Amino acid sequence: MPSIAATHSAAPAAGVDPLTVALVGAEFGWGSSGKLSAVLSALRDRSTPPLRFVGMASGLGRPLLAEHAVDSWYDLPDDPGRLAPAVGEFVRSQRVRAAVVVLDGAAATALLAVGVPTVFVDSLPFLWSEGDRAALPLDATVYCAQKSVELPPECRAVLADAGGLRWVEAVIARPRASELEPEPEREPERERGARRGAGRPYRRALVNLGGLRAPSLADPEQYPRLVVPAALEALAVHGIEEVHIAGNLPGDLAGRLVDSSVTPPRTTAGPLGHSEFLERLDACDVLLTSPGLTTLLEAGGLKVPTVCLPPQNLSQIFNGRYHSQALGTRLRVLWPKDVLVEDEALALRSEGEDHALERIYGAIRAAAQGDDRQGVSRALRDGVLGALRRSAEVDEWGALTTAVGTGGAAQVADALLEVLGAAGPLS
Repeated sequence: MPSIAATHSAAPAAGVDPLTVALVGAEFGWGSSGKLSAVLSALRDRSTPPLRFVGMASGLGRPLLAEHAVDSWYDLPDDPGRLAPAVGEFVRSQRVRAAVVVLDGAAATALLAVGVPTVFVDSLPFLWSEGDRAALPLDATVYCAQKSVELPPECRAVLADAGGLRWVEAVIARPRASELEPEPEREPERERGARRGAGRPYRRALVNLGGLRAPSLADPEQYPRLVVPAALEALAVHGIEEVHIAGNLPGDLAGRLVDSSVTPPRTTAGPLGHSEFLERLDACDVLLTSPGLTTLLEAGGLKVPTVCLPPQNLSQIFNGRYHSQALGTRLRVLWPKDVLVEDEALALRSEGEDHALERIYGAIRAAAQGDDRQGVSRALRDGVLGALRRSAEVDEWGALTTAVGTGGAAQVADALLEVLGAAGPLS
């Protein structure tokens, strides 16, 4: 497994060998790497033994972790049959003492099989059913399940078999003072809060899309081609003057989706690093986002008005519902019923997440390739506009985040330090 990128951490104290920790995030979107970033920030704020970090896989999220001292990154083979020996070689060559894995059950299982104490972070515990049991590392040394607004009974039955189960609060980061605009350019918090008050007009928006590089998603351009133009048109009608489009969109697609005749006058596009995203989020008046849970929780932590764009996978259906439920107003945009009926997709999850994803991806593909794309676009535009108008009814934008807490990154960091303290000497 060749190293494909490397940054170097601060030198450990003289005469002290650092303990090597492996980092892994699911190859699905940026949420996993955002959580790893939050955990690394929490470790940075703690008194710890000298630590050295090495990463496996997580190709999508490496840019989000560039600000952290990750010594090297290693690819994993695509062939599942080669995963276990590759992980074994990685552990031996890097002298890995412990691991933090976010949502990658196969990698966590492989690490555990070669004796690496592993902290597994499950930010979607509400998603699982018996059909997912085999994919979950229920024997993880510490299984950190993130608290959620609801936990269906079928999920409880699966998680009951996690021997190291530990419930943690939301694993999110907040912008550090040093990462925010320097005074006097930075808007005072009191004025920013007043600008976001109920009924206040929005002027600056952030549009964010994630989850577009999922392994089973054949064409990552279909969802943004349907959703982004409709969202921009709704923002223009609502009086937005400035908008930035962020997320893991393919290439220059976002820029190609901007039609200056029907979009806000100052529209820009481009990916943002994690700290830069948090800074931009903190400065905007309203966020429109595909409903990834990490983004919704980070926005809630900053009390940013947030509208959920249509779901593009199974977890986003739950996330959008929980967001609206916590805030007491329907703040999510639904697909037209002739595109996708959410409950039909949810019914398929009893057979495992992949069955539901197949239904959702197929619905989006059919809409993107169908003859009524304009009708779908109009319905989505009207849905975004309606949600923006209803958002004026919300007084407390932190309700979802408050419901699950914000201390998860620190709790995962503490779990890792406990694991490292209990780990025996290297063989």
